[in-house]
This record gives sequence, structure tokens and C-alpha cells, in this order.
Amino acid sequence: MDKRLLKAATDGDSTSMKHYACHNPGILLGRTLRMNTCLHISSIHGHQRFSEDVVALEESLLTTVNLDWETPLLAAVRNGHVSLASFLLGSCHHLGMGQAILKQDKYGFNALHHAIRNGHEELALELITAEPSLSRAVSECNESPMFFALTRNFTRVYEQLVQDPLSSYTGGLHGRNCLHAAVRNGNPEMAKQILEKYHGLMITEDINKVTPTRHAVLFDKIDMLRVILLHDPTKGYEINSMGDPLLAAAAYRGRSNAARELLKHCPDAPYRQENGGTLLHRAVWDNQIKFVKFVLTTPLLRKLINMQGKTGKTALHYAVRKCDPELVSILLSHEDIDATVLDNIGVSAAWELKYVMENAKTLNWNEVLMLMLKADAQNATSLYNLH
Repeated sequence: MDKRLLKAATDGDSTSMKHYACHNPGILLGRTLRMNTCLHISSIHGHQRFSEDVVALEESLLTTVNLDWETPLLAAVRNGHVSLASFLLGSCHHLGMGQAILKQDKYGFNALHHAIRNGHEELALELITAEPSLSRAVSECNESPMFFALTRNFTRVYEQLVQDPLSSYTGGLHGRNCLHAAVRNGNPEMAKQILEKYHGLMITEDINKVTPTRHAVLFDKIDMLRVILLHDPTKGYEINSMGDPLLAAAAYRGRSNAARELLKHCPDAPYRQENGGTLLHRAVWDNQIKFVKFVLTTPLLRKLINMQGKTGKTALHYAVRKCDPELVSILLSHEDIDATVLDNIGVSAAWELKYVMENAKTLNWNEVLMLMLKADAQNATSLYNLH
């Protein structure tokens, strides 16, 4: 590119540009080493008057791409120049340059991706009106405009995108989809529409083995969980590919409200993990004290108090092993507790203290010992050997 034209494009100097083009029309087709034209440069800088004037002189510049595969329209959108982008969009549409509008950059993003991600809702609506099929493109990381719209909570944009049955709904390499995004933002109406149109999204796991239903549980999105379970109650029985039921996920995060909602729709929802432990084991191990109390006061879950995992350990074994007096006291206060249960190698809950001897004689260790002595007086002689 002629260095004089480059400076004019950088400065937005239309007068100089017209002067150069008057004497040498071909000068406008020059490019930088990055394959940017003068229209790219003015679009990057947001010089609308210059861009309007240069398009009037050389329409073909609208379709040119640089080394990043960006058209001037993409360059304007990426750099946040909304008014200029609107002008370039209108010019392409008026001249029948649909492919220039649909162009994706080297990462697979089109103008709609960038408009939504950068927060330009009105421009996004303009783009959809001009070229509805922009909604079908995904980036090289499998990200769709609809996912971006739901993540940004752009309701109007989403409502336009969903009109196209071929709109993409994937979210990226993390494996999430549009239903994950709707759940994250807590938008029940959007979620209902997605469930009606894309029912299969409910079973899609992300890279962390989290489905939209599990996402609702983990983040305590009760309204969203209710929408999903009302649409399909069987989703409350979900066990992910790692063998974890939804109730275990609730226990892990201490989401008693989510667990309560699950049990309302699925009173016999699975409660055992792949390792044989129950949601009570999980809550104890993760120090979710409020959730432990929820389990112990919920009639449907009462049976878990003495239930053993694959190694034969009860939740009380776990609590003693963690050397947590509060957890031990809560479990021992339940009228159904059996402190004498032995695991698969004959170890009682009290003798879990031998595995945490580094804590011996600390206040917590001694308090747990006293609690267990009181709970199982017949074991007193044996337990005193721990000192």
C-alpha cells in the first residue's frame, strides 16, 4: 500500500484519499504486509466518513480479507465501531455481497459472534435481519452465536436466532451447550423454549461430566431445576458417566434446596456413588454440615444414617476419620445411629482415630474420642489404648 494512502486511512483523511484516487484509481487496491486494505485500516480506527467515501469509489473493498481472514466489516465489529459496522453491513446487503457478511475469520468467528460477545445487541439484531444464516456458523472451538447470546442474556437476540431451525447451539471445547447457558443465567422462559426445540441437550455432558440438570443442582438454580424436571421428571434419576447421581452432586456443594426439589419430583432418586458411598458419606467428607442436618431430618433419607459403602464404612466412620467433633456429634444425635458398625476389615467408627494419630491429643481428637466413648461404652477399654 502506498504509504501516503496508509497515513490517510489511519488519520481518516478523506480529502487526501480522494486526491490520490483521482490521479491513480488503482491505489485504493493496495495492501499492507498483513493484507489489510485502506478500508480495513479505516475500519480498525473507526473512521466512518473515510470508509463511506472509499466504498463509494471502490465497492470491491468490502469483500477483501486480510491475513486473519477478516473483511472490513469484521474488523469494524471486532474493534467496537458499531455505527461504522452498521454502514458496512448495509452496503454489503444493498450490493448483494452476502458472502462478505457471512465471512468467518481464521478462528471461525463471524460478525455475529463478535457483535454478541462484545455486547453490541442492536448490531447483532441488524446482522441477523440481514443474514439469518449467520446463526448457523460455529467457531473452530465449536462456539455458536446462540450460546454467546444466552451467556450474555441477550433475550431479543436469542428470540431471533431460535427462529432458524438450523441455528447452532453448541458452546465450545468445554462441551457446554445452550441449555447449560440458560441454566447458568437462570432464565426459565429461555430454558423452556430450548427444551421444546432441542430436547436432546439435556443429556449432554461437558468436559467435567456436568449436564444442564447437574449444573442447576451444583449452582442451586432451583427455578431452572424445576423447569427441567417438570419437562422430563426422569432427568432427576441422572447418574453421570463417572457414576455420580444428582443427589451426590447436591451433597458435594451442600445444596439442600436442590436436593429437596429433586426429591419432590423423584422421591426414589438414586443416592449411591460409584464407590458405594451415599450422599451422606459425601456430605460428611466435604464438611457440608447444613446438608448433613438436612439428610438427618428428611424422612426419605433417614435410612442412610447407618448405610455402608463398598469398604463397609458408614458416614460416622468418615466423620471420625476427619476428626470433626461437630459432625460426629450431629451423627451421634440421630436416634437411629449405630456406633458399633464394623467395616469390611473389622474396624469400628471410633477406631478411625488411629488413622489420624498426627492429631492425637489435640482438642478435636480428644473431643471425638470422648464422644465415641460415650456412644459405645463397651469399647472403652480398647479405645483407651489409642492414648
